[in-house]
Amino acid sequence: MNMLQTTRFSRRCLLLGSLAAASFATRAWAADRVKIRDLWAGGGNFSPLAEKMAGSIIEMQGYMAPPLKPEINFFVLTRIPMAVCPYCDAEASWPDDLILVYVDRAMSPVPFNDLIKVTGRLEIGTQTDLATGFVSRARLVSSEFHNA
Repeated sequence: MNMLQTTRFSRRCLLLGSLAAASFATRAWAADRVKIRDLWAGGGNFSPLAEKMAGSIIEMQGYMAPPLKPEINFFVLTRIPMAVCPYCDAEASWPDDLILVYVDRAMSPVPFNDLIKVTGRLEIGTQTDLATGFVSRARLVSSEFHNA
């Protein structure tokens, strides 16, 4: 084997090895895709899917409602773009077309009409945020997001 053939062979092995590793990593960390509406059954109850997926890493798609302040560590993910935030003050008024998303560090909001994908661990059940008083029925925690 001459030097040129060896270089091509090495590059090809490196490329194929990298692609295989990336494919394995994607499968190993892939989150189940869930729609916001699939978390709910009638009467404000959680669906069997939500109960099954609680504690699991899932991916959701939607729109970031405008947050309370410019840099914050949570936002509301909505099914459709909303120019104003649909914050709720009681469990009874929690709509079934949004979910609260907590990120690990303060983030800057994206425009309300940009479609985003969010990955995080699903928590269900009523919870009140001690800092804000915000009541949620379902949350994604330790989340990351990016444009869809």
